[in-house]
Amino acid sequence: MQYRKFGRTGFDISAVAYGGIVSMQDGQAASDRYVSFAIDRGVNYFDVAPSYGDAEEKLGNSLVPYRNNVHLVCKTGERLCVNAEKELMRSLDRLHTDHFDVYQLHGMNAMQDVDIAFGPGGVMELVSTLKQRGIALNVGFSAHDEDVALRCLELYDFDTVLFPFNWFMNMEHGMGSRLIRAAKERGMGVLCMKAFIERKWECDDERIASKFPKSWCKPIDTDDEAFGTAAMKYALSLGVDTLVPPGNFASFSFAVDHIDECLHSPLNDDDRAFLEKKLETVRGKEFF
Repeated sequence: MQYRKFGRTGFDISAVAYGGIVSMQDGQAASDRYVSFAIDRGVNYFDVAPSYGDAEEKLGNSLVPYRNNVHLVCKTGERLCVNAEKELMRSLDRLHTDHFDVYQLHGMNAMQDVDIAFGPGGVMELVSTLKQRGIALNVGFSAHDEDVALRCLELYDFDTVLFPFNWFMNMEHGMGSRLIRAAKERGMGVLCMKAFIERKWECDDERIASKFPKSWCKPIDTDDEAFGTAAMKYALSLGVDTLVPPGNFASFSFAVDHIDECLHSPLNDDDRAFLEKKLETVRGKEFF
């Protein structure tokens, strides 16, 4: 596993991160196995959220032996301070820790989210105090809308951002290019979700019947090694620090198994040509 400088946080984090949904729904024993695999392969960045079902509880238990050697990250989907403080305390308890290495606003996807979060009584009244209180070493946010993300950067000096720097959405729409440029100029740590996503599920039945029922979008099939590695290389070529694979163990382990190859043999013209052909199969489909 290679480790990469995570913006100005002072952390060196693994080039693949563990998304907490991997631990969700599969039981404590399975979560323990998944986390043990991650630790054995050098993963040191673990990301979870209260909205991920039972993931906080399961991941928290699995990480007890390793907490002092990993970076633990949590989020809040609350937009009002009064609700977020209760949620934060519950997350700390479930994850058996007294602090988070990064605490993020979760899913800042609409300007209304920004208006409420940064308005009177908004969650930023809590988040902006967490460093001083020693509860969060760094603060960040996740988003799916680039304009919303850029607005967040204007309003607060965040340390990190988590965003879908995806091969399809960047090639087709340029999505993420403005954000990563702005984030790098500010010295932020940049996390990439959905690098390994092919498209949106066409319906819930398709998701349930698939190999990846926990994933909110359709992952690239792990049997398609060329597609998976090309997509990972594309995200890395944009300048992201770390990949957060979809929330299933198959996608996570694929990323771990192929990250060294992707870093040692970066995106080339053949990879781009391959992805251009794949783009034709998803053009016109929704991504999320």
